[in-house]
Order: sequence, then structure tokens, then C-alpha cells
Amino acid sequence: MKKIALSLPRCPDTFVKGALRTLSVLVLLTVPSLSRPAIAAMEDSPKAIVDEMWQIVYTESVAKNFEPESWLKLREDLLSQNYDTYDTAYRQIRGALRSLGDPYTRFLDPEEFETLTSQTTGELSGIGIRMEINAETGILTVVDVLPDSPAEAAGVQAEDQIMQIDGQVTALLSLEQSSELIRGLEGTEVNLKIRRRDQSSLDLAITRAKIELATVNYGVQTIGDEKVGYIRLDEFSSHAAEQMYNAIQDLKAETVTGFVLDLRGNPGGLLYSSVDIARMWMEEGAIVRTVDRKGGDRQFSANQTAITDLPLVVLVDENSASASEILAAALKDNQRATLVGTRTYGKGTVQSVHELSNGAGLAVTISRYYPPSGMSINMNGVSPDITVELDNEQFTQLRLDPSLIGTSADPQFLKAVNILQNQRLSETPGKQAPLSARSSGAISN
Repeated sequence: MKKIALSLPRCPDTFVKGALRTLSVLVLLTVPSLSRPAIAAMEDSPKAIVDEMWQIVYTESVAKNFEPESWLKLREDLLSQNYDTYDTAYRQIRGALRSLGDPYTRFLDPEEFETLTSQTTGELSGIGIRMEINAETGILTVVDVLPDSPAEAAGVQAEDQIMQIDGQVTALLSLEQSSELIRGLEGTEVNLKIRRRDQSSLDLAITRAKIELATVNYGVQTIGDEKVGYIRLDEFSSHAAEQMYNAIQDLKAETVTGFVLDLRGNPGGLLYSSVDIARMWMEEGAIVRTVDRKGGDRQFSANQTAITDLPLVVLVDENSASASEILAAALKDNQRATLVGTRTYGKGTVQSVHELSNGAGLAVTISRYYPPSGMSINMNGVSPDITVELDNEQFTQLRLDPSLIGTSADPQFLKAVNILQNQRLSETPGKQAPLSARSSGAISN
């Protein structure tokens, strides 16, 4: 059984993207290369899946309602039942997990597990387009095409309208249904009927391929006298640290005077990704401390591998969760960055995600984490140094036109630029007062 250490947001099978995400879908499919346990044919049954779930929870869970004696009794009840189908077993599993009182300990059917894995690995198989149902026309429309993707090779262009997918008329489908039709295994074909802006039409047969999903987007924004390196991190996938490193180095080559790191709407992801990224900004100091149910304590700290000491402002909001909060709190507590925006989501637990023998998955809470200050983030969040809220008009404008995010039309970004300007005029860049992790006292959920 393979497992992945995650710091998941909300419900691991939904991955809410946050208020400032564009209303579109990247059409890709994960084909996870995870090993599955060798199980005898007689054990490859719905009841075996129930027992696998029970074993994992029994050995790892730190859920507030977990009690070993009660869980042992539950096993007798679960295994005394007959399960005709996997769906029957899934219902019993979900019912058992609800008793733990932990929204982050979740069962994922095989389809949900594939979706979660695609978010965390960043290794995907698809055609490489982002699409939406256009608000004005109501037609499924290509928003953009990823460079070097099968879609680009086939000649798909932004603003192309997708009229049919493998013969199915998209006007009768939701965005999610269209996405499911376009997704598929690497090496297989999908057939699209496209209508261009000039009303010409063409039929394209596109072979799906593995694609690395970009979770880091960046560029230089010049506002007044400030030449700012703007980096937006969408989630902490397995490729996020590598992409962040490249972004910082590229922006340094552009001789930016400071950085704005945008974590708004970032739901979290891999714990180790957040630690690796923190080390790029911090030369020294504690990053995070995790505590498991046996009281085992693990410290993560900077290791003198920072690649910039330029001033940094971090943008956060109520949808910045989990791994985002680890990074934001570490940078704030070590006085490495100024936080701007609104209080973060407030999730202070870490999940381990296991693949079960039939391709389903189980996310189980295995530890709690504490920032350098020692304060619990769970249910509390991380408060910004400077609160800047968006009014309804500003929020709607950014939601409807995501290209305005990180520009002069974005009030929170403008505040960050103002802070960088003031720091450049009055302070030595990059000074930080490192903290050692402090004791958090009693563990509470």
C-alpha cells in the first residue's frame, strides 16, 4: 500500500480552489504510477477493502473521536457483514469514518482517488487545454492552450469553440461532463469538432499525452518606481518547488526590487513541498513542527539554502489553507515576509493518503502541525500583518476577469507593492529574526 504525506485542505476529495480561481477546468487525467499490494484473489473483495480501511485508521489516526477499544469493537461489526458490491462496502466505510468526527479523514472511491493524485503529483495525461463555458455565448470555449501540448500540436487555439467531443454535443453537457469526455489514458485519442471565430469548422483527432501541470505562474509588474516579481502559487504539488525555484531565479535575472508571493485561494497540498519552498526564502529559522498521536515530534527548519533575500510580501485570504498556512506562518513568524489580505482558512492537521488494493484511497489524519510561534493554526488560521479586504465589486471584478489578479486593478496586490516600496526606501532588504520552534502545549483539534 503506497502512501503520500499531505497537508490537505477541507475535504480531500473536493480540492476547493478558492475565490480568486478562474472558472475553468484544465482538461487532464492522472495515471498514477503507484504500486498496489499483492493480494490473493480470494482477498480481493469488498470486505477486504473494509478491513484495509480499518487497519490504517487503527494504526495512524489522531482524529478527536478515535478510541482504540471502540475501533476494535467496530471491526467485529464490520467484518460480520456480507458485502455484495464495492458500493455497499464504500457506504459502510464512509459511515465508520464519520464516527471519528474528522472532516479530513475521508474515503475516496477509485475515481476520486485519481482526481486527488492528479492534484498532488502534477503528472497528468490529457491534451493540455483550459476551457470554460463562455458566460455570453453559453458555448464550451478554449481559454488557453498549454505550450508543447498535444492540443497545440493539433492546432487548437484560444477562443476555439468545442462543439462536439467524440460525437457528443457539448451544448447538452456541463463543464465537468465535457472534461470527463476529454480525459483519457495516455496514448488514446479524443475527437473534437471545433468552430473558429470566423465560423469555420474542423475535426481534430488528438492523442492524449502526459503533461506537467504548471502550479506556479509569474511575471514582472512595474508600478511606479517598483519593479516587482509577482509569483502566484496555485497548490503545493510535487513539482511546485522546482517551478518556484525557476520562477525566483528568472525574476532575479530581471533585476526585480522585491517579490509578491500570492497564496490566495491556494488549498494546500504536499507538506514537504511547503517546507522546500520555505527554504528558498528563509536562510535560517524554524518552519514547522509536526506531532503524531504518540507524541512523536518532528522539526523542519531552514538549512541555509535561501536563493534570495529581497523583500517579500505574501498575499493570503480565507481560502489559503493547510500547506499555504505552513508557508505563510513560517515567513511571518521569522519576520521574513509581511502578510497582506485576510485571515487564512485554519487547518492545522496533516493527512497520509493510502491507495487501497482496488484502486480506491483513504486519507487519514496522522499528525497536527504548529508554526514557529507555537500557536495552533487549527480553526484559528494565520492573521495577516495588514488586513486588506475586497469589497463585493472588487471581488466580482477579479473573479470574472482573472487576468486582473496581480495587477494595478487588484487592491491587495497594490498594497503589497506599496509595502515593498516603503521597505526599499527605509530598510535593509531581507533581514530576518529567526525563531526556534516553541512548545505548543496540549494538542487539541
